[in-house]
Amino acid sequence: VFITRTGKPLDRSNIWRDMKALCKRAGVKAGKVFPHNLRHLFARTFYSLEKDLSRLADILGHTNVSTTRIYTVESGAAHRRQIERLGLVIT
Repeated sequence: VFITRTGKPLDRSNIWRDMKALCKRAGVKAGKVFPHNLRHLFARTFYSLEKDLSRLADILGHTNVSTTRIYTVESGAAHRRQIERLGLVIT
C-alpha cells in the first residue's frame, strides 16, 4: 500500500528502522517500541471512539472477533498513560 522514497514497497524493516530512529531522537528505550504497537494503538483508539468490534475486526483482517477483543482489553486512557510513562507524546 505504501512505498519508500525510491518507489519500493514499504516493508516491516523500513518501519522498524524509522521507529528506532524516532525512539533515539525522543530519548525512549527502543527495546520497548515495536511496529505492532501501532496496530494495537490504532485498534484501541478506533474502539474507544466507535465501539464497533465487528467493523474493527474487518479493518484488522480478523476472521474471528475474539481475536479482535485482545486488542481492546485496555482502555484508551490506560494506553495513553502507558505511552506517557514511556515519554512518548500523542498529538
